[in-house]
Amino acid sequence: MRRRSHKAPQRLEGVQIDAVAAEGKCLVRTPEGIIFVEAGPGHPAVAPGDVVDLRIVNVKKQYREAVAERIHSYSAVRAEPFCEHFGTCGGCKWQHIRYEEQLAFKQQQVVDHLTRIGKVALPSIRPIMPADVRQYYRNKLEFTIAEGRWMTQAEVTSDERIDQRVVGFHIPRRFDKVLPIRHCYLQPDPSNAIRLAVSEYMHAHNLAAYNLKTHVGYLRTLIIRTAESTGQVMVTMQVAQDNPDRLAHLLDYLLEQFPQITSLNYIINTKKNDTYGDLEVINYAGTPYIEEQMNDGHSADGSPLTFRVAPKSFYQTNAGQAFNLYKVAREWAGLTGQELVYDLYTGTGTIALFVARQARQVVGVEYVEDAVKDARVNAQVNGITNVNFHAGDMKELLTDAFMDQHGHPDVVITDPPRAGMDEAVTRQLLKAAPKRIVYVSCNTATQARDLAILDEAYQVSNVQPVDMFPHTHHVENVVLLTRRA
Repeated sequence: MRRRSHKAPQRLEGVQIDAVAAEGKCLVRTPEGIIFVEAGPGHPAVAPGDVVDLRIVNVKKQYREAVAERIHSYSAVRAEPFCEHFGTCGGCKWQHIRYEEQLAFKQQQVVDHLTRIGKVALPSIRPIMPADVRQYYRNKLEFTIAEGRWMTQAEVTSDERIDQRVVGFHIPRRFDKVLPIRHCYLQPDPSNAIRLAVSEYMHAHNLAAYNLKTHVGYLRTLIIRTAESTGQVMVTMQVAQDNPDRLAHLLDYLLEQFPQITSLNYIINTKKNDTYGDLEVINYAGTPYIEEQMNDGHSADGSPLTFRVAPKSFYQTNAGQAFNLYKVAREWAGLTGQELVYDLYTGTGTIALFVARQARQVVGVEYVEDAVKDARVNAQVNGITNVNFHAGDMKELLTDAFMDQHGHPDVVITDPPRAGMDEAVTRQLLKAAPKRIVYVSCNTATQARDLAILDEAYQVSNVQPVDMFPHTHHVENVVLLTRRA
């Protein structure tokens, strides 16, 4: 006798959204299992408490994926999105959720990861530190210039010919489609005006945009950096061909239109991808860097720290909130002026220099050699001599021999990328046995995994979530670990 099939339905009507999930998605719990719901072009963003109709778009072994086709009633946690591009653009996915609720969801994400993944004993987790500035808080944006404009359904069915050249952001999960951006609420002036000027110039002078499928074209990306503290502006154009006259006309136009630009650069990229870490950046006008300032409160004359930010430098994209995060890290390091501090994944040395005046010595370790060069320059600019920086693969560089040479740390501050620390690095910290470890993370899932290993010798003494990126699901988290007696 043939068994009856018990397939889960492909459409569900009148379903209530239960909670938020990872990567900004929402979820619904059903007798057949979890359903993850994600917004996208043509499908509305949902929030916990919404009652919706869902269409299943993907079936996995342990869960299903769906999009919302209709919203019957709206949740009380909702807010009115402020950006015209919301729902199509892949950024700022939580604009439709009230900020207080965003903070609550992020706080719960930290709790869930540390308890379910880390499974370590926790103190009372401090309330998340909100951001005072919730729009125009980024100091860097990268716009794609492409022959591959995303079009609305009305534009697709229109008889009107639409120019496919565009300056904007990639549509989620579509490498070849770019959304034209009229106004972005992420970066302060003159970012929007510069982007629009490049787009207008491209069309007026019939410059070819790069086709991401055929790899033919000229203009590729526009990178804009702004320094909140100094007002300096950096623009870097990436082009696919070495055509000096054509490029000079565009760059001269930008200089004429925007006297605020203090650093104008370009990159010639003939590769089939837009990454430029291995390419030369050529300074066309102004300085080859901009400067950001941050007051550490411990200079002899009260002057702030100055950080030179080059086109390829990493600098926290929310500088104002980074200052608050660094203050927490420094306070929890418990420095008296006698400690040897290791700053792992130091980048361009911002945390190392921020704590240096309260430490005896700081050793910064970073795997990107160019970043270490920037860190050394920043130390020199600020006249800080009790820091030294080393470049290399962390798990290969941070050895017993390295510590014998440079000293065993009293305190370790670590701020790894989203992948967290390599297990060999985590094990080496256990061997080094510093009194305190301050772990700064942009991914609490990998942070929790690393805490589970460090739990062999350390207890979590403090946890402070920090909201660095309002209207997104991302959350930063600082954990203080103290060595057990």
